[in-house]
Amino acid sequence: MELEYSENVRLAHETLLNVKKSILMLQEWNEEIMSPDEWLTSSLGMQRLAGNAMMVEVIGEEVKKVEKRLGMEFLNQRPEIPWRDIMGMRNHIAHGYFDINEEYVFSVIKNDLAPLLEAVEYLLKITDELYLTV
Repeated sequence: MELEYSENVRLAHETLLNVKKSILMLQEWNEEIMSPDEWLTSSLGMQRLAGNAMMVEVIGEEVKKVEKRLGMEFLNQRPEIPWRDIMGMRNHIAHGYFDINEEYVFSVIKNDLAPLLEAVEYLLKITDELYLTV
């Protein structure tokens, strides 16, 4: 049982690293974007919106994996983050691509990634500590 828990902690840590990488990518890709309209004015902009949506989907999928491995109580150590909404947005993007609201995606990228990154870094420290003690 202890070995299984240890493996879940290790895998959750790797998954959180993927979330961190995805957040940093989204921040870099959109540093100079000032409006969601910038995505809609060209074919390249639409490709960027699609790439952004895919990264948001990845974050949601990875959060689901952490929840599966360590439980919602682990994620709720940072209760200010709407973990269920993150997982729900993943589902919305995965199953309703043409219903994506570019203003909502823009808002998430510009307003929600920094606090999420802070929470993920906090959880990464906890998984490091847990892994060392198991």
